[in-house]
Order: sequence, then structure tokens, then C-alpha cells
Amino acid sequence: MSTDSQPQTILTGDRPTGALHLGHYVGSLQQRVALQHHHRQFVLIADLQGLTDNGSDPAKIARNIPQVMADYLAVGLDPEKTTFCLQSALPALAELTMLYMNIVTVSRVERNPTVKNEIAQKGFSRSLPVGFMVYPISQAADITAFNATLVPVGGDQLPMIEQTNEIVHKMNSLLGKPLLHSCQALTGSTDRLPGIDGQAKMSKSLGNTLLLSASDEEICRAVHAMYTDPGHLRVSDPGKVEGNVVFSWLDAFHPDKSLVAEMKAHYQRGGLGDRLCKKELEACLIALLTPVRERRATLIAEPDYLMQTLKAGTQRAREVTQRTVDTLKRELGLPIMG
Repeated sequence: MSTDSQPQTILTGDRPTGALHLGHYVGSLQQRVALQHHHRQFVLIADLQGLTDNGSDPAKIARNIPQVMADYLAVGLDPEKTTFCLQSALPALAELTMLYMNIVTVSRVERNPTVKNEIAQKGFSRSLPVGFMVYPISQAADITAFNATLVPVGGDQLPMIEQTNEIVHKMNSLLGKPLLHSCQALTGSTDRLPGIDGQAKMSKSLGNTLLLSASDEEICRAVHAMYTDPGHLRVSDPGKVEGNVVFSWLDAFHPDKSLVAEMKAHYQRGGLGDRLCKKELEACLIALLTPVRERRATLIAEPDYLMQTLKAGTQRAREVTQRTVDTLKRELGLPIMG
């Protein structure tokens, strides 16, 4: 499916569990900025899904909503081209989630590898909240409520798209007509950005992130702490670029790909030290994040503007999502009282 030939409806978003970081940027944000010029794009702040593992601290979710909005606008998302909306203010999403929960089995949710990995990472065991277990169903409700056909995601979220399309197929079979649309995942050029500690995934819960709002000093500290090649003890030693976080980040962010290729070759044959590689990465990240940080500082000082922008988008999204759930209920023979 081409993303250029014809306009599509896009649904994407984030849980407001903290300010956004560079993993979000390469995983989805930079794609959203490009896609908003050619497609109908909705960006959902998923506060209800944020509660699935923060149910005892709802204030954390509430105070991060304007933080996430500031991040969105600072990276270049435009409220004239992208509709921002708040999950908890769209009752149709909760209603669709409940409808879908009755056609999805527990065993199917338990097989979802994204859910299994996150349960293990968070150490839930038998203390697993029910809401966390079923959040793939909630995501399916979000996507189908907007009739989204394209969903920008990180590679770790592909099982969620697969499960959404299973729900679409099952519901359409139940209705006897193709009322709901299947969707396609759109992954970034960098599938997954490793954390500064070398872990496979950058994650707020692991504390290995670099925020979009990071200062020059924070950038330098993070790069200095990055995992490289433990066998590269002397500058003259040949080094490995595979699994080397510095080179993974240079691949993701450096605008001069030929320079990065030359650096890799030099590092592999020996004669290029980690210090010079990190200096190059520091300069690259400072150039990328300084304008974002400055725009964000201006935006976060205007909380009323941020929340009014979110409110206006949510009102538009409410009409779209309510129309979807009313149509579905009508076809299922359920009463519509509104």
C-alpha cells in the first residue's frame, strides 16, 4: 500500500506517562510530521491506556498530558494539519473496546508477544492489571473508531496491528459485510533505537532514554555513558560497530550518511577512537534537539494554549468516533439512545 499515491486516514499516538524521547522520535514522530502534509492524521493521547500500569497514580498521567502536547508541537506537528485528541474524552473508544472484548479470547491476548514482553519487563506476574492485559483490544478500538488505514508504529508494536486486523476480520464476518477497515503498519527507517545502556529498547521505565527536551549537558552525559565495543581497548584496535550504541545512533540521526559509513570502516579497521565517535554524535544530537528544546520551552509556558488545542481536536474526533460506533451498533441490532 503506497503512502503517497492517495490520501489515507492515519491514527497514531502515545501514552502520557512522561515527556517523549528520541525513541519516540525515530519510531514514529518524524514520520507523523511528514505524513501530515498528505494524509488525514489523528494523534491520540492515550491517557486511559496510560493508567493500565499507573492506576495508582492518575495524577502522573494528568500532568504529562500538556508535556506530550508540547513535544508534539515542538517537533513540527501542526494542529492545522493534524488532529490531536484525548482518549478519555472520546466515549466511543471505551464502548468499542467493550464490544471487541466479547469476541477476543483470553488465550489470544496472552499469545501477543508485545504484551508478554511488557509483562515480563514490568514484573507484573499475577499482579497484572486486567486493563493492561486487554490494552491490545483498546488499541484496536482506537484504530477502527477513526477508520484508520495506516498506523505509524515502532517494530515492537507490529503484533498489535496484527491483532487489530484479526478483530476487524472477525467483526466483519459477524456482520456479514466489510464495515470495518483493515490497517497497515508503517514502521520507521530505524526499527528500534537502543537505549544508552545498550539495552535493545529505549524505555522510560528502564531509565535509558534521552528526552526531546534534553539540555546540551544532558546530551553530552548520555553520549559519554553510551555502550560501545568492550574489546576496543586502544585506538589502534579494530572495533565492532554491531551492537555499538554510538554507531546505532549515528545511523539514526546523523544527516551525512557517507561520513557515518567512512567512520564505520575506519573504526572496524582500527585507528578511530570511541571519544571522537562520541564527539561526532554529541554535535549531531545538539544540532537536532536545540531547536526542539527551544520551541518546547516556549510552548510549555502556555498551558492554556496546549489544552485548548487538544480540546478543539478532541471535539472533532468525537464526531468521527461516535459515528463509527453508532453505525456498528446499528448493524449489530443494538439500541442507540443518543
